[in-house]
Amino acid sequence: MSEYVIPPVTLPSLAIVDQAARFPIRRVFCVGRNYSEHAREMGHDPDREPPFFFMKPADAVVPATGTLAYPPLTEDLHHEVELVVAIGKGGTRISPSAALDHVYGYAVGLDLTRRDIQAQAKKMGRPWEWAKAFDASGPSTPLIPASKLGHPSSGKIWLKVNGEERQQGDLADQIWPVQDVIAYVSQSVELQAGDVIFTGTPAGVGALKPGDVVTAGIDGIAQLHMTVGQR
Repeated sequence: MSEYVIPPVTLPSLAIVDQAARFPIRRVFCVGRNYSEHAREMGHDPDREPPFFFMKPADAVVPATGTLAYPPLTEDLHHEVELVVAIGKGGTRISPSAALDHVYGYAVGLDLTRRDIQAQAKKMGRPWEWAKAFDASGPSTPLIPASKLGHPSSGKIWLKVNGEERQQGDLADQIWPVQDVIAYVSQSVELQAGDVIFTGTPAGVGALKPGDVVTAGIDGIAQLHMTVGQR
């Protein structure tokens, strides 16, 4: 007899480069406005605020391949390319100097955003979840273990739509680098192995329309290639 009244859901996970085993996903934290130029394009002064966070469901992280389903309830779907960090060892009150020891690996992901819904939520002082936490809103490449890659602190991060460059920056431009982000999150919650952090996007975010071909990457880490599906 099963201990559950309904069949349990399949545990969300990420592929790992050159491994059959997968990385189980527990929670997904996302950093808002972690590049100065992106903060400015969104109408904010990056020098006046500490990092802030929102979350996506674990099953929002899907393989960044094939066709990206255009989500419902929006006419303004935006792309945001980001460095993705997978936590391999949990902890609380982690110091920045020890934070990278907690990283299992890295990937490239998209924080997809229903910008029109987000704008309405901001105007009405409501949460962002409906704008950020929809199905398949976090496509990601397979993880590369830090044991193979190291801990990148610089490198071009970019995104193109139909071959035209939309976003370009460098990991070195992050207001809060990975070690500081991990330390900051761990002051509020106990990080656990399986947690994933999307670390923010550079300037140039913009709308995607059906049929668009999206390529994005971080030099030295990974690239993704997807096509936007029909509404």
